[in-house]
Amino acid sequence: MAQAFKRFVPLADRILVQKLKADVKSAGGIILPDAAKQEVNQATVLAIGAGRVMKSGETLPMCTKVGDTVVIPRYGGTELKLDGEEYHIFREEDIVGVIKAE
Repeated sequence: MAQAFKRFVPLADRILVQKLKADVKSAGGIILPDAAKQEVNQATVLAIGAGRVMKSGETLPMCTKVGDTVVIPRYGGTELKLDGEEYHIFREEDIVGVIKAE
């Protein structure tokens, strides 16, 4: 089931992402073995929480939105497996940046 992540709703300022797959071919068309593939630090945002609740009780809205491609840290976050698919949960403050489409 490819839509298993839709059952998961992040709370507060958490973001559910799925890492982008590493390229299996080099720029020259050579198929890369698993040992040569580099870990990708980019992910697609699949779900977001409502936002961070401030001490005053105000909710600070999220800067990212569903569908954004974001840069994530190499380490950190929480790994989550749903129906065999691997996802990661990060706090919004852990997201390094958003990659804008040209």
